[in-house]
Amino acid sequence: MATVTLPDTVGTTAAIEIEGRWHALPAADLSELLAAGIAPVPGDELAGARPTLPLPRPGKVICCGLNYGDHIAETGREKPSYPTLFAKYADTLLAPGADIVLPAHDGLELDWEAELAVVVGAELRHATPAEAEAAIAGYTVANDISVRDWQRRTLQWFQGKAWDATTPLGPVVVTPDELDPTSGVEVVCRVNGVERQRGNTKTLVFDSAALLSYISTFTVLRPGDVVLTGTPGGVGMGMEPPTYLRDGDVVETEIPGIGLLSNTVRIA
Repeated sequence: MATVTLPDTVGTTAAIEIEGRWHALPAADLSELLAAGIAPVPGDELAGARPTLPLPRPGKVICCGLNYGDHIAETGREKPSYPTLFAKYADTLLAPGADIVLPAHDGLELDWEAELAVVVGAELRHATPAEAEAAIAGYTVANDISVRDWQRRTLQWFQGKAWDATTPLGPVVVTPDELDPTSGVEVVCRVNGVERQRGNTKTLVFDSAALLSYISTFTVLRPGDVVLTGTPGGVGMGMEPPTYLRDGDVVETEIPGIGLLSNTVRIA
């Protein structure tokens, strides 16, 4: 099952796919649907609408770095014993097709990071991995666009990771019966049509359930929260010489079985 947030005549509406067509759900978006525990009862068909940001108001956006073996190797670090976590805000999230806009400054090092994102469907606190897995509402596509020069300013990554409207998310959320990351799904990033990343989720150090379980030990996770699971090797920072995004570059982030994000970089 795939769910989505679509524009409508008065704003947005959550929707569900039935036989290749979108039907309205009784909520303004997927954030509202999950937070309120509203049953996904399909309504009128919505023809011609294109997906927007599926989860505009997550209470928490938590990200895991250094979670693929090849990416750990290209950064020169050791395999971690515990997840390397950092947080974003809802303000960092960006709709499918929207431009990634940043102000020009000297030394801007804008990097791509294709990722599988997990959407929480039930409250989790001190959850076991099995409980965490049962609480997954679905999966979507993300790109943790990173401002590397700011990220390196201190030992903390936050200021390089939490720029407003720089983390594309979507286009749809697919339920776990449609996608099994533990069996392996491809995570792909292309820049101007050139493939830069291709990883497989079966090589994750910490899988989705392990991450949700670990995070729930120190902070409650609630329906609609989003957890990014990390990026595979092939980031611009790891290239020789390092290669970064420029004004006008098109970043495509794709996970077969979920969909494709396409976003253009604008540096003004």
